[in-house]
Amino acid sequence: MSVPAWSILPDEWKPILAERGLRPFRADQILHALYRDYIQDWDAATTLPKDFRETLKREFPLSPPRVVARDDSADGTAKLLLGLEGGDSVETVVIPAQGRLTQCVSTQVGCAMGCAFCASGSRGLVRSLSADEIVAQVMAAQSLFATPENKRQGSGLCLTNLVVMGMGEPFANYDATLRALKLINAGKGPNLGARHITLSTCGVVPGFERLAAEGLQFELSVSLHAPNDELRSSLMPVNRRWPIGELLAACRRYTRATGRVITFEYTLVKGVNDSRECAAELARRLKTLPSCKVNLIPLSPVEHRPDLETPDDATMLAFLDVLMRAGIQTMLRRSRGKDTQAACGQLRLRNLGC
Repeated sequence: MSVPAWSILPDEWKPILAERGLRPFRADQILHALYRDYIQDWDAATTLPKDFRETLKREFPLSPPRVVARDDSADGTAKLLLGLEGGDSVETVVIPAQGRLTQCVSTQVGCAMGCAFCASGSRGLVRSLSADEIVAQVMAAQSLFATPENKRQGSGLCLTNLVVMGMGEPFANYDATLRALKLINAGKGPNLGARHITLSTCGVVPGFERLAAEGLQFELSVSLHAPNDELRSSLMPVNRRWPIGELLAACRRYTRATGRVITFEYTLVKGVNDSRECAAELARRLKTLPSCKVNLIPLSPVEHRPDLETPDDATMLAFLDVLMRAGIQTMLRRSRGKDTQAACGQLRLRNLGC
């Protein structure tokens, strides 16, 4: 039985090789080929003997996704639609800025959560991704953006930040997501610092306790988008299962257990959740937490909900002002890649014929 190479943690390679009578130094050669040379095929691992490469192909296959579609924004953002084995596809977004490279990865094909302004879930959940399919998104981007040729030309960038905010709900695919993130964080893996990795949830409460028990330093963000249950349930069906009071209680427990500051994502929708009254109610709610931050995000319109629009700048700045005056650390984030339809799932839907 074969095991995908991108699902194996670095410290698991040596015992795997020992079981096959192979010398332990080969593990370091494997890891260098995978996570420094960004190989997409074992034949490219030229430091390894040819017969050993054939063994790796059989027992530890690499299944690099193919780029089905690519949208490049004027600001440098690249949205990739990656084709997986079996015919499914997922989106990943790569954002270069000021010497940094941020990537947004997906954890599921589609999504079951049904948030009103998210294109990912408009066709429901197809399946969850395996750990290697999550890691493969990172390796696909690195093979495009961090090639030796790009580095020679001064345009090559290695991953500096990872956000798990693409298609799907990470806490609904907890085990595979955490294995992938541990691998990406590993020193002999992609070696991305834990505090440069942000995991985002729409509020699946059982995941908070599990993540707190991991003892990891990943950042956590929570999609909130409304200050009360009536409004949030209309935007996010998950709120009917775990209402705001229960969600914020889980956030308080998480913060006290880990010492980590949670960031709340709040998408501003014109005439829906963008009033000063909503801002004041949100501030009162969040003041019950030991500490937190808020990211205000202008809505990226989606085709399946033409009734939802982006507020004007004055409205968004007024919302920001209310939170800041209440002592809530808040940032109004300007969306990248808007000219390529930035909302999660839209590139996939266009290629499905929607």
